[in-house]
Amino acid sequence: MANSGIPFESAPLGATPGPDGTTFRVWAPRARQVYVVGDFNAWQVNSASLLKALGDETWAGFFPSAKTDSQYRFHIAGLGGAGTKRDPRARALTLQPAFPNCHCLVRDPAAFPWHNVGWRPPPYPDWVIYQLHAGTFRISPGAPHGYFLDVALQVSYFQKLGVNALQLLPIVEFPTEFSLGYNGTDYYSPETDYAIDDDAELQRRLAGINALFQQRGQPGYPDASALRGADNQLRVLVDLCHVWGLAVLLDVVYNHAGGGFDEQSMYFLDRLPKGNNNDSLYFTDQGFAGGLVFAFWNQNVRRLLTDNPVFFQNEYRVDGFRFDEVSTMDRFGGWQTSQEATTAARANKPEGLLIAEYWPVNPSVAKPVAEGGAGFDATWQDELREAVRQAIGQASAGAGANLDLQRVAGAIGSTRLLPRWRAIHCVENHDIVKAGAEPRVAQLADPSNPRSWYSRSRARVATALLLTAPGIPMLFMGQEILEQRPWSDNPNLGLTPAWNGLDGNDPAMANHLRFTTDCAALRRRHPALRSDTAGVFHAHDGNRVIAFQRWLEGIGRNVVVVATLRETTWYNYDLGFPLPGRWLEVFNSDRYDNWPNPIVVGNGGQIIARDEPLHGLPASTTLVIPANSVLVFARDPGDA
Repeated sequence: MANSGIPFESAPLGATPGPDGTTFRVWAPRARQVYVVGDFNAWQVNSASLLKALGDETWAGFFPSAKTDSQYRFHIAGLGGAGTKRDPRARALTLQPAFPNCHCLVRDPAAFPWHNVGWRPPPYPDWVIYQLHAGTFRISPGAPHGYFLDVALQVSYFQKLGVNALQLLPIVEFPTEFSLGYNGTDYYSPETDYAIDDDAELQRRLAGINALFQQRGQPGYPDASALRGADNQLRVLVDLCHVWGLAVLLDVVYNHAGGGFDEQSMYFLDRLPKGNNNDSLYFTDQGFAGGLVFAFWNQNVRRLLTDNPVFFQNEYRVDGFRFDEVSTMDRFGGWQTSQEATTAARANKPEGLLIAEYWPVNPSVAKPVAEGGAGFDATWQDELREAVRQAIGQASAGAGANLDLQRVAGAIGSTRLLPRWRAIHCVENHDIVKAGAEPRVAQLADPSNPRSWYSRSRARVATALLLTAPGIPMLFMGQEILEQRPWSDNPNLGLTPAWNGLDGNDPAMANHLRFTTDCAALRRRHPALRSDTAGVFHAHDGNRVIAFQRWLEGIGRNVVVVATLRETTWYNYDLGFPLPGRWLEVFNSDRYDNWPNPIVVGNGGQIIARDEPLHGLPASTTLVIPANSVLVFARDPGDA
């Protein structure tokens, strides 16, 4: 029995603080001795700091002098030598000295002053996700990069935009100066570079954060102590998001660990002689993305990974996860790991959203574990993205170029994943538009001038199709302001979103932001746009027109979406409609060009559908379709 009252055999791995001290436990099966050294015992390796071997490949001990915020490491002696290692389950790392020469911190997650507002994430069909990179999303003047608190200070922006979930690119500790986040090394420790340590800066952020709480009728934090440390600053972000009605998703990487295998990392943690990476305890000798694939066959390795989402659910209250490259996990024997991770996360927080990335798309990842699936709720889907991007790129070749709207129709009508919300769609994401990859939509739409009318109007078509098609839509940071440049994790390259364009320097940005905001609001107002139904009834490559309907099964509430990539206006365009009678023109993307567009083209706010069948539907109408536009019609609720 530990002096803390926690039996060593039931103590969690890592550092567990209590009122009388801290219990430490670590998995190191081939170590000869394991010690805990820290500022509470003068970093001394001696009999007083020696841990007890429990006989289950773990070592544990209780230290009364180790308290919250104590610094520590494990000193491990093995066949290959001896030295200190960071705790693979450390809740936080010191900000100074710089990584990797930092220490682990004993932290008490129960000490954070959460706002308990009864938050629950939205139903799955209602999610609208915004993907961002914490280090480059917003950067304060003079700062080297962005911080968690800088993202937190933008919650009102996200809420006004109309998204209801933030998906953060991986936020665990990475070894390089800049990173997309996919080279993580310390899976339970938020990235210290995204944390502010300066007292004056913390006080300044505290004032802004408390003002945001007060705007929602909630008290602020009493002082800056709630903001200290990377872990608490991530909690502040989640806390504030929940108060403002935003879910938070974390991007997690369980297929491999980053290549920063420094001497203090979990690489060869139990100090076996280095050589074959299959002997490195947590890893195999198989490489992926600059790192090493995890040893999924080992139950304790799987435990590190499957405990991880539950840890972030419990200690950070996050609402879900996007698992990176589950296809790679599967290829190296990690299907069971995925199943165990999703099972644990769902049991712990059933309302959360679990997303897989699997290429090529494999519907089995979104099937229950009991049916042999991986247990995810949804998966990234590339059909709509590739079809829309292809059409936008084809349109950029000019009025005479051939367009493949049949492919767009196939993507909108795809039933590979059912219910339809199981598909996560986008037209931009961190992989697609990073520097050296594919162009952003504004550049794709008109490579010669990404601020031309051609670019602006085609980009509106791309985003409107994303937000009106079935599935869960995802925007990538800057897409909503027509960002034209690729993005990079390195802020020194000057490729962060050009937010100053919203100050009047770039009217196209403000107009596109208004357009995206209104399009997201349209999706919220019309439940048919969030339904499981979609029927493409017209797709004409030569005319460059596509039309589809959405409805609520057994109820109606019909919505018709008409899009074109034609460079001139269609007058007197005959089109089938689901029902005769009056339909309201509830959205017209042409209004947003040079807002308010003085020469907007449309149908005067309404149309009358005739009782004349066309395009396989029982009614039809004659439309004016503005060039490069999207129109949305809704059934007049007062019309029988």
